[in-house]
Amino acid sequence: MSSVAVYMKICIVSDSHDHRPLLEAAVRAAKQQGAEAVLHCGDVVAASTLSVLKPIGLPIHVIYGNNTGDLYMMARIANKPGNLITFYGQDAGLELAGRRIFLVHYPHYANAMATTGDYDLVCCGHDHEAKIETVSNIKGGTTWVVNPGTVGGVAAPATYALGDLDTMEFELRDVVVNEAENQLAAS
Repeated sequence: MSSVAVYMKICIVSDSHDHRPLLEAAVRAAKQQGAEAVLHCGDVVAASTLSVLKPIGLPIHVIYGNNTGDLYMMARIANKPGNLITFYGQDAGLELAGRRIFLVHYPHYANAMATTGDYDLVCCGHDHEAKIETVSNIKGGTTWVVNPGTVGGVAAPATYALGDLDTMEFELRDVVVNEAENQLAAS
């Protein structure tokens, strides 16, 4: 029996707060850098905000935050045939590329879940403070906790995280928007 390594890069975002051009720019940049999936840690607000990601073609794993918006509509959009959006509710446990991942909006909840040792990666948002750290867990190891900050640029610079699930390396990135596209979107 041979073991096959599975390589996957991911785009981690949170707190888009309906800022479509910034969300789109972050996910497009991440895809250009090899991301194969998007993890959104809540505060999308209007479910239709995610529509800007459809042409990019990456699977999107999303939870809600404290600014829930229309959860019924989020569920309807996620359940459309052929959709790439998976909506989990208030938190999510999932596996990508053999890595156990937990998504939650609140950092204190993320740190608590990281200490269990049940996950390789815990992602959160809420406080708009971009941070990558490891947390000691009760199984004697460490768990990565990634807060990508606010992709919507709300009271903080617009940021996202790019992660490599093979090497478990994570990097915070600034969102750069094409000025011509941004002017069109703002008018």
